Amino acid sequence: MNETSYIQKGTKKFRKTTIAMFFGGFNTFAIMYSTQPLLPVFSNQFHISPAVASLSLSLTTLALAISMLFVGSLSEVKGRKPMMIFSQVSASVLAISTAFVPNYHVLLLFRVLQGIALAGLPAVAMAYLSEEIERRDLGVAMGLYVSGVSIGGMSGRIIIGVLTDFFNWRVALGTVGVLSVLASLLFAYLLPPSEHFQPRPLEIKNLTISMINHLKDPSLLCLYGIAFFILGSFVTLYNYIGFQLMAPPYSLSQTIVGFIFVLYIVGTFSSTWMGRQADIHGRNKMLWIGLLLMALGAYLTLQSSLFIKILGIALLTFGFFGSHSIASSWVGRQALQDKAQASSLYLFFYYAGSSTGGTVGGTFWQTLGWGGVINLILGFVTCAFLLSLYLNHVASKNLQPKTTLTPRKQTVHV
Repeated sequence: MNETSYIQKGTKKFRKTTIAMFFGGFNTFAIMYSTQPLLPVFSNQFHISPAVASLSLSLTTLALAISMLFVGSLSEVKGRKPMMIFSQVSASVLAISTAFVPNYHVLLLFRVLQGIALAGLPAVAMAYLSEEIERRDLGVAMGLYVSGVSIGGMSGRIIIGVLTDFFNWRVALGTVGVLSVLASLLFAYLLPPSEHFQPRPLEIKNLTISMINHLKDPSLLCLYGIAFFILGSFVTLYNYIGFQLMAPPYSLSQTIVGFIFVLYIVGTFSSTWMGRQADIHGRNKMLWIGLLLMALGAYLTLQSSLFIKILGIALLTFGFFGSHSIASSWVGRQALQDKAQASSLYLFFYYAGSSTGGTVGGTFWQTLGWGGVINLILGFVTCAFLLSLYLNHVASKNLQPKTTLTPRKQTVHV
């Protein structure tokens, strides 16, 4: 294939590809975070603690994190599009099934299976786009995919909140499942087959060696730790803010609490803006600002005023998305070879932080209240800040810029 055979902006194939990826990103993250607004409901209905209720999300993201270490390599053998279609359809069927579970234990089992199934899209989507899209148009295609991720994560939570308020959580999850099936079918129909994919044998030994080498890099280890702590902080806040806002003196409805997730729009702006500022003022400086905004936002949620509390959530959201944008892109710059494996490890630690913080935060909420949750978040952000200081120290030791050929494949983290 020559270079002109790549999918170019303005063509029908480009439109079909970007629309398909939008639906794929929307579907994946709508399913993944569908139980987050339901944690107070699960806690009441199943008579379980907030920490146990949070497992409906934490186990999903943990299963996703582990699966992503291998699914990307598996797609090298089985193909990009078949892997993504299987991921979308199987996760959607499981999403419908969660509406009919007889008890919480079965719900958790289904959510673990969902996490495994969902890994197929985020682990493969970027490789597909990098292989098939004309290089100069790749940013637009990836931007539409990321927008689908953002809108899916936000709207899925809102839909769940509203339908739970008017009907019940089973109707809410079932509706998201039906919408997911439709999105999966559109994804499978619209996405063009791979034309530049070349299958390769699965080499576990080389994969393992590559990952071990990345884990020996102090700079990458710092970035992985930062990913762990910032998503752990972010998910912890959104997991348990609903418990506080639905209780006196606020006594907000499930619908109103669901609309808190509209604040994700702030993050969509900050990830782009802070990324540009990092190119101008330096990555570490902007990362520090992002972390400080997260700490300030967490502190403001301790105030009793609902307006100030929401402002605090918005600030933490702004700081989180900006910090994640900088850290994730830094991984691609730091790893001079085997970038896909370096990115997979970043996402592993990223979602492992979600699982850990999201569940541990429930114990802090139950024993120490909202102040305990915020202390945990501030502790996480402090750890991330210390890692960023060490990262700056390590980076300053190597003043000579490293250059390498730009590979065809690129990775965007979401």
